[in-house]
Amino acid sequence: MIELERVTKIYPGNEKPAVDAISLNITEGEICVFIGPSGCGKTTLMRMINRLIPITSGAIRVGGKNVMDLEPIQLRRKIGYVIQQIGLFPHMTVYENIAVVPKLLKWKKQQTSDRVDELLTLVGLDPENFRARYPRELSGGQAQRVGVARAMAADPPVMLMDEPFGAIDPITRELLQDEFIKIQSKLRKTVIFVTHDIHEAIKLGQKIALLREGSLVQCGSPVELLSKPKNDFVQSFVGTDRALKRLDLLKVRDAMIHDPVHCLSNDRSEWVMDYMIKNDLQYLLVADASKKLKGYVNLRDLRGHPGEVEEVVRPMTLTVNPDQNLKDALSKMISFDLGIVVAVEQDGTLSGLLNTGTLVSVVGETYDDLGGHWGKVTTQGRIL
Repeated sequence: MIELERVTKIYPGNEKPAVDAISLNITEGEICVFIGPSGCGKTTLMRMINRLIPITSGAIRVGGKNVMDLEPIQLRRKIGYVIQQIGLFPHMTVYENIAVVPKLLKWKKQQTSDRVDELLTLVGLDPENFRARYPRELSGGQAQRVGVARAMAADPPVMLMDEPFGAIDPITRELLQDEFIKIQSKLRKTVIFVTHDIHEAIKLGQKIALLREGSLVQCGSPVELLSKPKNDFVQSFVGTDRALKRLDLLKVRDAMIHDPVHCLSNDRSEWVMDYMIKNDLQYLLVADASKKLKGYVNLRDLRGHPGEVEEVVRPMTLTVNPDQNLKDALSKMISFDLGIVVAVEQDGTLSGLLNTGTLVSVVGETYDDLGGHWGKVTTQGRIL
């Protein structure tokens, strides 16, 4: 979708290039993050793609077409652009801000109105409550969401995002990052995202291009940068805690014990108790015949109980989703002082078990060269 071929930018009066012969390919639907120290050329490189900054030499192609062969205004209308300062027009309502490009493209009024409502809903803002508001009536996070909606108004295939969440408080920033990931999973835009935050780059990027003094130092997946830093600069930039940063790249299902040992809710209590004693278990998960999690039982409740397990089952107050970020799951475990947490699918199906042992293996160096699954998982299944 986007091809950079020895792209160079030299400002008048400077001998050293601001961007020095960078070649890079970004595939359709991919998020590529440009990152590096201040003054490394990441924003300059991004702005050359929509010709906000002229190219000194080299070539940039978007969708197979050289951007220098395209009229700049037409080019920019096909590329969404989001900046840190948001840039909403203060005298326009939220509706009018989002509708700027559709109006320039002479969309019909109903088509524009439908698109504005669709985008407001997509970024988590109720159209009825926000259409008529002015930028001064928005919080920083709300304004940033409107800025993202405006950039997507004409449904551009490419989006350029220049530190879009950089001026927002950490809590709102995390929420917006999560929202952006959800939106991208639906829309599959080709995105170039500029940031100075390595955590943000790892969380959002499918490809990371690390720049230094105008040159491309290393480009690859987040796993490649964390596990195989090209040199001391890359290793220093990603941080000494790069093993822990890998938690941002994994889901609970990548580290959990799959199909954990459990009993059925209609099993007899005395039989389950005998099994637990023989296997030195203090508690046991309980599921129904369709494997929906019901909770857990302990030995104290089972002793002397003649009926079925479901009569003494205790509810599970805290679970995680298998597709949840592993770092977030670890945070929950620490917050609630848990050594073990149960993974449950969206429909309530028992899926796995995450414990400190599996987490230790994940944080270590035990993953394959392709950045695939961590270590080995143990399948235990039902207690038969």
